[in-house]
Amino acid sequence: MDVKEQIKKAVEKISKDKGLQEQFKREPVKALENVLGVDLPDEIIDQVVQGVKAKLTADKASDALGKLKDLFD
Repeated sequence: MDVKEQIKKAVEKISKDKGLQEQFKREPVKALENVLGVDLPDEIIDQVVQGVKAKLTADKASDALGKLKDLFD
């Protein structure tokens, strides 16, 4: 199983759906299993959860920096 591909797939779906974002904040494992449609082994799901959290946080930071840049242009 390609963990990076699972992270990419999850980030794409979660970032577009407010309900999934809320579920991911409350129950990241359940949210990912719903999004990916599989019951992943614990060692894999933990890696995917951490990867998705990192990617979502990085995307939000990038969006915030872009908005700040727009203010000064």
